[in-house]
Amino acid sequence: MNLKDISSKELIKGYHGKMIHSESMTWAFWDVEKDAEVPEHHHVHEQIMHVVQGNFEFTLNGKTSICQPGDVIIIPSNTPHSGKALTPCKLMDIFCPAREEYK
Repeated sequence: MNLKDISSKELIKGYHGKMIHSESMTWAFWDVEKDAEVPEHHHVHEQIMHVVQGNFEFTLNGKTSICQPGDVIIIPSNTPHSGKALTPCKLMDIFCPAREEYK
C-alpha cells in the first residue's frame, strides 16, 4: 500500500489522519493544523508518538514539554495526555491494541 492512496479523515478538529491497521496495531499519520488541540484524555491503548515536522506542545501526566522534529514520546496505557500544535505539524502515532474507532 502507499499513503497517497489512503483517504485522510479529520477525526479530531484540525487533525487530518491516514490510518493503517493490522490485527493488533494502528499506525496514524497526522497532518495537524496550527493551534489544533487535543484535550486531556486517556485510553487503554499504549501509544508512541513521533514528531516528524513542526513544534508540538505535549502534556503527559501533568508534565508539559515542547516537542520538535525527531522527538519520540511513549505514552503508557491509561495515562492522561493532551497536545497543541504550535505550528503546522506532521505526527505519527502507533497504538496497541488497534484503535477500532479509527477504522
